[in-house]
Amino acid sequence: MNVEEDGVAGILIKNGRLVDPRNGIDEPMDILVSQGEVAAVGRSLYASGAEVIDARGLVVAPGLVDIHCHLRFPGYEEKEDLASGSRAAASGGFTTVVCQPNTKPVLDSVEMIEFVREAAKKQAIVNVLPAAAITVGERGERLTDMEALAAAGVPLFSDDGQPVGDPAVMRDALLRAGPMGRALAVHCEERTITGPGVILEGPVARRLGVPGIPRSAETAMVARDVVLAKETGGRLHVDHVSNALTVDVIRFGKAWGVNLTAEVTALALAFTEETVLSRGADAKLKPPFGSSEDRDALIRGLKDGTIDVIATDHAPHTPYEKSRGLIDAPFGCIGLETALSIVLTVLVAPGVMSLSDAIAKMTVNPAGVLSGVDKGHLSIGADADIVIFDPEAEWVADPERYQSRSRNCPCRGMRLKGRVMYTIVGGKVVVREGAVQL
Repeated sequence: MNVEEDGVAGILIKNGRLVDPRNGIDEPMDILVSQGEVAAVGRSLYASGAEVIDARGLVVAPGLVDIHCHLRFPGYEEKEDLASGSRAAASGGFTTVVCQPNTKPVLDSVEMIEFVREAAKKQAIVNVLPAAAITVGERGERLTDMEALAAAGVPLFSDDGQPVGDPAVMRDALLRAGPMGRALAVHCEERTITGPGVILEGPVARRLGVPGIPRSAETAMVARDVVLAKETGGRLHVDHVSNALTVDVIRFGKAWGVNLTAEVTALALAFTEETVLSRGADAKLKPPFGSSEDRDALIRGLKDGTIDVIATDHAPHTPYEKSRGLIDAPFGCIGLETALSIVLTVLVAPGVMSLSDAIAKMTVNPAGVLSGVDKGHLSIGADADIVIFDPEAEWVADPERYQSRSRNCPCRGMRLKGRVMYTIVGGKVVVREGAVQL
């Protein structure tokens, strides 16, 4: 097929394996990009004057969508900023990221949302969509002006990092956000159960002599919110599911007809509570890594559709903060630059999940959780947000070479499969042959 155009013909990606779950494509196809959009998809495409990217032996897919990451802007730029965070995202194949509102100040007003959006236009190389807080200051007491924030186009609401502890406040939030079509992405944690816990309650915590976090700290709050969502009809999205008990509750909630989605982090698919023995505070996160049985339950939940999304919960901290020991170090691990490779290594390469199903969990499914965001597919006329990766390339994770400003990654030294070669955002190549374009 000969595609002739006036002016610049854009980019022609040839000879790749196109995996586009929304459109049911998993076969060799060419893609023509023009004026920031997908102009054509087919076989043997030709466009005069186009830059040709030979994707022979590579996978071409919609740019990955992460609906849960922390870019730390504004207020915590010593950990991450929009420039470094977006470079990390692009390096990992993500073209759209939803940054969480637990910043300083909290993103709880239209003014703060616009402030981040304008900064991202100047500093970020991927699409940055700020989420708005559910409650003012993320204090769990008074709801934000949800109507104004929805009108301003926020894709979802979240108090991530903090649970909405008061059930009456959470119920009101579901009632208000539901008619606007917005999901509430919830950090489900009953703090009275968590107490001083730092890792999962169990044999590793006992061995190390540190207080543990019971699984019920997460599951009890998920059960509460599932009931509230059932009663109100609101949209509920459960962040970073971590254990088998919670998977069972979410499975029940979906069978019960609740408007419910859920995510798991890529890191939780690769690691267990044992990881803290070798990685220390770099493997300390909340909710904590589960047991091997919990990990198996998460994978089963992904396969049967109980869990819809694979996210990163990219949570940067400074080396000094993470050096303070298991008790005093903050919770959180970075994950933008390893998520796709973990999924390919843990799920796809061993045949646990097909490549198309895995890509769906990182593209069309997360985009579907968001309101007003048409991403995660490569239909004609769609934004030309594309990742091209080598599914067979192996590399060893080395946080010292990451684009992120932080190094708190439990993957250090891990051999991973799959490497991003190109990331294209709105028709612009931001990663070329594995290198971020500055």
